[in-house]
Amino acid sequence: MIAAMKQKYSNDFQTPPEALTPLLPHLKKKWTIWECAAGDGNLVKALRKEGFKVVSTDILTGKDFLNWEPKKYDCIITNPPYSIKQEFLERAYMLGKPFAFLLPLTTFETEKRQNFFRCCGLEVIFFDKRINFQTPDGNGDGSWFATAWFTNWMKVGKELTFTSIGDTLSDCPPCKTSR
Repeated sequence: MIAAMKQKYSNDFQTPPEALTPLLPHLKKKWTIWECAAGDGNLVKALRKEGFKVVSTDILTGKDFLNWEPKKYDCIITNPPYSIKQEFLERAYMLGKPFAFLLPLTTFETEKRQNFFRCCGLEVIFFDKRINFQTPDGNGDGSWFATAWFTNWMKVGKELTFTSIGDTLSDCPPCKTSR
């Protein structure tokens, strides 16, 4: 994994199918799922194997999540490029559909993201161990960083509380907050 980071592949960590296991109970079988950063298609194949209809796109095949959207879908599930996770989160909140992004726990570390989570909602599914991502060289290895499913509007059932140490909280960013 460290070699992958040194070779600037930090956005190319393909998700193993078992990472979906804790998310599956929260998905509705009737949903059409948009996997918007499909990469090699690991999540797409696993979701289809579970009986879901999946729209599979990726910027490398000409469909950029940040400025394109399929006509019909009910939910977004992906492991987005970590270098632009903020942009992915903002777009997901603006689209107002249930979503689940597999993100590093360091995603909690900025005031801007915490403000989105506080204002627009966030539910997190934590793993009991680190994900064994497939790297660009084809090998999988235990990650050096912890990840979780960052979700909203999926009715996972548990929320986190975000607050400010200062006197006031920032204004809420625009998002579709209809739960």
